[in-house]
Amino acid sequence: MELFRIKKDLPFMKHALVFNAISAITFLLAVFFIFYKGLHFSVEFTGGTVMEVSYTESPSLDTIRAALEKTHPDIQVQTFGSSRDVMIRIPNKAGQGQKLSTQSSAVFEQTCQLAGGAVSSISSVSDKGIETTRQSCQSAQKTELSSIKRVEFVGPQVGQELASDGGMALLMVVIGIVIYLAFRFEWRFAVSAIIANLHDVIIIVGFFAFFQWEFSLPVLAAVLAVLGYSVNESVIVFDRVRETFRNSRMRGLSVPEVLDHAITSTISRTIITHACTLMMALSMFFFGGPTLHYFALALAIGICFGIYSSVLVASPLVMWLGVSREQFIKPQKQKDEAVV
Repeated sequence: MELFRIKKDLPFMKHALVFNAISAITFLLAVFFIFYKGLHFSVEFTGGTVMEVSYTESPSLDTIRAALEKTHPDIQVQTFGSSRDVMIRIPNKAGQGQKLSTQSSAVFEQTCQLAGGAVSSISSVSDKGIETTRQSCQSAQKTELSSIKRVEFVGPQVGQELASDGGMALLMVVIGIVIYLAFRFEWRFAVSAIIANLHDVIIIVGFFAFFQWEFSLPVLAAVLAVLGYSVNESVIVFDRVRETFRNSRMRGLSVPEVLDHAITSTISRTIITHACTLMMALSMFFFGGPTLHYFALALAIGICFGIYSSVLVASPLVMWLGVSREQFIKPQKQKDEAVV
C-alpha cells in the first residue's frame, strides 16, 4: 500500500555527513545529561511502600493525588484492576529509616479523612481459626468507605535487582537483533542497525534525564519496544537495498544511489506505519491518564527518532562500512570444458 510514489530518487546519501553530525551531537548531549543529572527512578527501582486500597465506590484520583502530594511530593496514585481499586506508591526518601512502616497507615488515614470518614481496625477469624486485622475507613454511620487490601515494602536491594534485570533484558535484545540481522543480511547491516537503534534508546533516556521525568518499569518496557520497533524499519530498508543490488536492471547504480533508491521507494510505507503508530502513542499520552503518561511519552519520542535513525543513520553507516554489490551476488561457477 502506498499513499504516493516518488519517481525520482531523493539524494539522502549526499547529505549523510550532515545527518550523522546531527545524530552525534544529539547522542552526546543525551549521554551528558544521563551522567550529569542522572535518572529520576520510580519506587520499583529506589524502594518504597506500595499500597492497594479498595473503595466501595469509584474515587476521584485527582482529588486524592492533590491531597497526598502536599505531604508526599513524589507519590503515585493510579487505578488497577477496576476503577474502585487504587494503588498508591510512596517513594523511599533518604533519612526516613524505619518510618516506612508507618507511612501506609498515615497515608490511608489521610485518604480516609478526605472521604469524610475515620479509620478503624476490624478483626475477623477465618474458617481455620486464623485471626486477621485490617484497617477500614468508615463513615459516621459505620458504613465502610474503603479498606487496605495489601501493603508491601520494596527495599533498595529489590530495586537494584530490577535495574540489573532490566539492563540484562536490554543487552539480550541487542544481542538477539545483531544475530538476526547478521544471519539475514551481513555483519555490516547488523552493526549499522544496532548502532542506530541504540542511538534511539540513549536519546529516550537522555530526555528523561534532562527533564527529570520518572523512569519506571513501564518506561523500560517502552524502551525495549522502541528497540524492536526501530529495527523493523531498518530491515525494510535493508531488504530493498538487497533487492536493488540483485536487480540486473539497476547494476549501473552506485552504492549511494542504491541506498537513495531503497529509502525513496519505502518512504510511503514509512510514513503510513510511523504515523499510525505515533497516533496510537499520542492517544495514550493524552487520554491514558497518569498511568500511561510516561510510557506513551517514551514511545512517542522513540518513534520520532526511530524514523530518523533507521533511515538516515543506519544507511550511511552501511555505506561507510563498505557494502557492495558483490556481497549479494553469488559468482557463477564455470563448468570445466571436457578435454577431447
